Amino acid sequence: MERSAAMALSVSNAALIRGMTPSEVEVLGRAHALAMEPRLEAVDDDHHPAYLHPGRTMLVLLQDVGTVSITALCAAAVHESEDRNLRLGSAAVRGALGDPVADIVDALPLPGDPRLLEQLVTLAPEPLLAALAERLDHLRHAHLREDPDWWRAIHEEATRVWVPVAERAHSRLADRYHHWLRTFGRRLDKRAEV
Repeated sequence: MERSAAMALSVSNAALIRGMTPSEVEVLGRAHALAMEPRLEAVDDDHHPAYLHPGRTMLVLLQDVGTVSITALCAAAVHESEDRNLRLGSAAVRGALGDPVADIVDALPLPGDPRLLEQLVTLAPEPLLAALAERLDHLRHAHLREDPDWWRAIHEEATRVWVPVAERAHSRLADRYHHWLRTFGRRLDKRAEV
């Protein structure tokens, strides 16, 4: 089975386990398919860390957070904080998934913004969880991208912003961020020794 289809099935199964209705699962499938459109065009390698990102983000919310709205799940799937060429336009999101999803995506801050901390802590709870899950998935797969300067920058930003915000928002996500911070910190220490 093609990896994108397998991921869509994993998301559907996780949503059904969480008690979502078939019509809700269908909406999640539309969000996943929309988020995959630019990836299918721009990413040649289906093992590239960005390829399965939308589905993995949805799984973080479904499996680690648990109860979260369809709107937040869809927003998390179509939000793209790292790869500009994989971002969807607001009009495409509005047309396919509606204003509530597009409004959340439009409100989610991007890494590197000097006001990132302020923007995150002023988000409503569900958009904040969407932002945290989406960013966590990028961080978890950062080691697959070979850019030591970027590695240091994301580790510093996670230490300063993402981890403290996760601690305030959701204990399981905070645990996942702390685990990444420790693991990635060791990777950076080893790299510095070389």
